[in-house]
Amino acid sequence: MKRGKGIRQDGSVDRRIVAFIRKHHVLTLATVAGDRPWCANIFYSYMVDDNLFVFTTDLATRHGLEMERNPRVAASAVLETKAVGLIQGLQISGEASRPGGEELARARKAYLRRFPYAAAVKLELWTLRPTCLKLTDNLLGFGKKIIWGEP
Repeated sequence: MKRGKGIRQDGSVDRRIVAFIRKHHVLTLATVAGDRPWCANIFYSYMVDDNLFVFTTDLATRHGLEMERNPRVAASAVLETKAVGLIQGLQISGEASRPGGEELARARKAYLRRFPYAAAVKLELWTLRPTCLKLTDNLLGFGKKIIWGEP
């Protein structure tokens, strides 16, 4: 992976991006089928050491069906505010998949740690492995961006 402003020497994600991800719990996930885009709001957990988002989606949902056919997705999380100096938002591109084996066990543990009440339902877990994370953070200066990965 090309080293950019948000990529540290060891390849890990910049701590400011991680801090933003940890402060939030809902992503807007975008999928596409042919020329028909779709978006859905999802609760997520983030596995820092794996740089992996974990979420649950029923296979019968439109975005579940579309991810099965085309795993390339985009997502965003935003702090809603009218104060320009406080604007923060994260844009993500990457690949969605259904984890298996050890990854599934770790993903389930991470998701239930964040959303323990979800243990009462059947979870159809998915992961989103980012290829790019772009944080816009006006707290660092107007329009300041921190990018990890390939935009």
